[in-house]
Amino acid sequence: MCGIAGEMRFDATPASTAGVQAMLDEMAERGPDGVGVFSHNTLCLGHRRLKIIDLSDCAYQPMTDPALGLVLVFNGAIYNYPELRTELQAKGYDFFSHSDTEVILKAYHAWGERCVDHLQGMFAFAVWERDTGRIFMARDRLGIKPLYYTKDTDHIRFASTLPALLRSGNIDTCIDPAALNYYMSFHSVVPAPHTMFRGVRKLPPATWMRIEPDGRTTRELYWSPDYSRTPEDENRTEEEWIDLVHQKLLLAVRRRLVADVPVGVLLSGGLDSSLVVGLLSELGQEGLSTFSVGFEDVAEEEGNEFRYSDIIAEHYGTDHHRIFVDHRELQANLSRCIRAMSEPMVSHDVIGFYLLSREVGKHVRVVQSGQGADEVFAGYHWYPPMVDTDPECAVDTYAKVFFDRDFKEYSAAVTRQYVEEDFARQFVASHFNTPGANESVDKALRIDSTIMLVDDPVKRVDNMTMAWGLEARVPFLDHELVELAAKIPARCKLPQGGKHILKEVGRRVIPHEVIDRPKGYFPVPALKYLEGDYLDMARDILSSQQAKERGIFNPAYVQPLFKDPKAHLTPLRGSKLWQITLLEYWLQEQGV
Repeated sequence: MCGIAGEMRFDATPASTAGVQAMLDEMAERGPDGVGVFSHNTLCLGHRRLKIIDLSDCAYQPMTDPALGLVLVFNGAIYNYPELRTELQAKGYDFFSHSDTEVILKAYHAWGERCVDHLQGMFAFAVWERDTGRIFMARDRLGIKPLYYTKDTDHIRFASTLPALLRSGNIDTCIDPAALNYYMSFHSVVPAPHTMFRGVRKLPPATWMRIEPDGRTTRELYWSPDYSRTPEDENRTEEEWIDLVHQKLLLAVRRRLVADVPVGVLLSGGLDSSLVVGLLSELGQEGLSTFSVGFEDVAEEEGNEFRYSDIIAEHYGTDHHRIFVDHRELQANLSRCIRAMSEPMVSHDVIGFYLLSREVGKHVRVVQSGQGADEVFAGYHWYPPMVDTDPECAVDTYAKVFFDRDFKEYSAAVTRQYVEEDFARQFVASHFNTPGANESVDKALRIDSTIMLVDDPVKRVDNMTMAWGLEARVPFLDHELVELAAKIPARCKLPQGGKHILKEVGRRVIPHEVIDRPKGYFPVPALKYLEGDYLDMARDILSSQQAKERGIFNPAYVQPLFKDPKAHLTPLRGSKLWQITLLEYWLQEQGV
């Protein structure tokens, strides 16, 4: 796990090593174990290292292979790298390290752009070809590892984080009207390639991009889950699906143990993270470190779920760490948390992941996490209404349960310059019409697994863990498991309030108390309700001179939100006031 950065010029002028170094400095926390730069005429590549696999200097990056004429920078982890190494050795390749980084380098030389088909894991990387001068970039199938870039007629610059790109200078930071519409409507999700800024784009998941020395660009989507089903899929019994998921999930957890350092677990006490602990126990793991976070109660809402995580910790005898965050700690770290966001993340639990990661990083460098199970196995409450929805009405039903605002309210919330089209609804309609998902519920599952998941919970986990030099691995996003889950009929997913098949796997593995409990999250009540100091904070941010000069939001829309924040919640029970406050807060913390 690391941070990567680079610049390639198209106008024959030397690439800026100072600009790349500025990006690397901004990403110091992502890679505290080393920094490296490779510069050659119009190209400069940079890397920050977090030592996880092959702790020796042989795995240093940027990694160069003069014999192959390639230079690579890579962020992520390739779990099947030992098998690929053996396969590549059989093809005649010699290795100078024991790293997964070098395996990508050789795989690219052997298979070209199709190297991505061979990689099991999470990754964002860039390879420079010495002889052609072109760069090849790729991002993993589920977008677990980020890759941002800015491109014009003269150059392309890229980095693992958006704040790093900003530090390189000369970025167009005008608000992208499409991104603003996505953020305010599509539950704060801004799908790739958009970001909040006109001048910054992000490579979509499961996509590779090739850039020629003159700036010409080719881009291709190389993977997508298929929700169509064969007669064999439709006729499988429930027990057969449970067996298949159990075995594939066990494999996914085993794969994510590949490391030269200990691997812990973020344990919320819910089904998903508890199942990870139980499966690791099945694999014979002992002395496992587990970590849970809790906050102060607000009103009648409990701020922790320790009673559930304790059940799992005691059952499996883990080395368990309860991390309690009081009100003062949350306030003191909120600005730093928001500064660590590559994009504004409105979910209340983001500060939970940030502070949890700070403490976890004192004990281990790698953790497995339960993110993704709800989207992959249908755990959210908006899936059942989709089952009986005619595909012609699928967009309406999905928008009703998931969107924060309709276009009419959006048009009232923002100033006239940002009111163009209903980009969010158009995007959902286009995605739903893409072949490969015929039933309405499958259309919703696909967009949530490949779009919402990427630019909400997965991005949140990457940003918050990497802010403390901690690598998070997500077994529920093993792409083979996702492919399998896509084939499971909805009738096998939705009973028991959703995630039926996964819950039945859980009954084979973990104590039933954490399976049949009410669904929970990392609750942060103080941010959800915006009372007292937090309400004052919101008022200060939105009434600041920067906010007034920026002029994104209509004062007539904002004023009623302050009068009664609890009365203005989205269909998914998020605070509309916090959503607009968070955007302005993030812009200010990024120095925009």
